[in-house]
Amino acid sequence: MALVVAIIGILLYKRHMRIVEAQEHLRKELEAILNSNNGDKAAKVFTGKEIKKATNNFSRDLILGAGGYGEIYKGILDDGTVVAVKCAKLGNTKGTDQVLNEVWILCHVNHKSLVGLLGCCLELEQPIMVYEFIENGNLLDHLQSPNTSDRAQLSWNRRLQIARDTAEGLAYLHFSAVPPIYHRDDKSSNILLDVKLNGKVSDFRLSRLAHTDMSHISTCAQGTLGYLDPEYYRNYQLTDKSDVYSFGVILLELLSSQKAIDFNRDSDDVNLAIYAKRMADEEKIIDVIDPILIEKAGPLEIDTMKALRFLALSCLEERRQNRPSMKEITEEIEYIICIASGKAVEN
Repeated sequence: MALVVAIIGILLYKRHMRIVEAQEHLRKELEAILNSNNGDKAAKVFTGKEIKKATNNFSRDLILGAGGYGEIYKGILDDGTVVAVKCAKLGNTKGTDQVLNEVWILCHVNHKSLVGLLGCCLELEQPIMVYEFIENGNLLDHLQSPNTSDRAQLSWNRRLQIARDTAEGLAYLHFSAVPPIYHRDDKSSNILLDVKLNGKVSDFRLSRLAHTDMSHISTCAQGTLGYLDPEYYRNYQLTDKSDVYSFGVILLELLSSQKAIDFNRDSDDVNLAIYAKRMADEEKIIDVIDPILIEKAGPLEIDTMKALRFLALSCLEERRQNRPSMKEITEEIEYIICIASGKAVEN
């Protein structure tokens, strides 16, 4: 019996030491990232005392969300700034790599449509990331709210603005970031809405840095069911057009207020992209649009809804070569917004 207890004790000690070593490795890597911005956006190193004070010692009353990534708390810094504090869950090397990946990317990008990283804390047991606080949660929750007044708050013009915000953020990653960045998990739950309901792209744990001299990145397919580019899934070839496919699904969600995957639909229509394509083939695409939008829509709004539906379906083309770029998508959405607002559009 004593031998069994001793063996268990040794195993637990080794496990503890592995965790300690992993935490120390992560701390050093994060410190290196934060100290090597080379003139990019500055990220602060917070003390453990500051973080505990901001979150009232990680009060359960301040939890905003929790999942496989860890827990997110609402916090208030000494200067009154409201922040979101993410306590990353580290169970394996993969989780550590995702934390490092997100911090590196957010320290090297700067765009109004991307959620900002304010800094990190390296003193506590878990790595802590501090983000700007986005007041209105995520787009998915708004679109799926059982309260119709919540959905009605997202008017057609507001949905177009959110589409443009998201497209601009992704286009920035693809064309302005150096090196280019493929988000790899753009979906409605990763689009946060600020106090004015502007959209901001979040969650860069799965994102990958691209190489300008390569047509694709060879990597195992990762992402979320319903948004995953089928060509990427089949060939393990990640490109900017993989993000475009996912964005096409987001456009369908904005149009329909339906889920990307919904087992309450008929078995052939569980996937929203497949369902929308079928309805388009049967010339019933108007049946896909959220009834709340249709009720208040005039002929001009209906035309712009059809235009956005056409854009969404072009993003969902089976072959990536046939999909538009995020830059082209941004321009098209801007054009649709001009029509919807009744502004003259230059040729």
